[in-house]
Amino acid sequence: ELFTEAAELGSIEALFDLGNAYFHGEGVQQDKGKANEFYKEGAMQGHVECRYNLGQAEIRKGDLDRAVRHWVISAKMGHENSVENIKKLFTAGVGTKDQYMEALRGYQNAVEEVKSHDRDEVKRLGST
Repeated sequence: ELFTEAAELGSIEALFDLGNAYFHGEGVQQDKGKANEFYKEGAMQGHVECRYNLGQAEIRKGDLDRAVRHWVISAKMGHENSVENIKKLFTAGVGTKDQYMEALRGYQNAVEEVKSHDRDEVKRLGST
């Protein structure tokens, strides 16, 4: 399979794609354990969606603490849904304010890092 070859050549996007293929059983036998192995490998190499998906897997297993730890990391990489998930846990009385604030600050810092005057200008011009 092409994704496997790409992953062997170092593509972290291919690791994410392989994780999704195994998670959903698309073109391969569904195997969520194997999906999580690919997500873990991608997360260790800095793939934000892989990290987020590991948090999702931990929630499904009932390990809220590990889920939040994954989501704090992905929030700090600019992943908005991670912040939202931590916020939901906090408002439900499960997560802590400190966890939510850490994720929110990390997310805001990540967003600020990618902002630029040129990007804002293009956005402004595109909306007129």
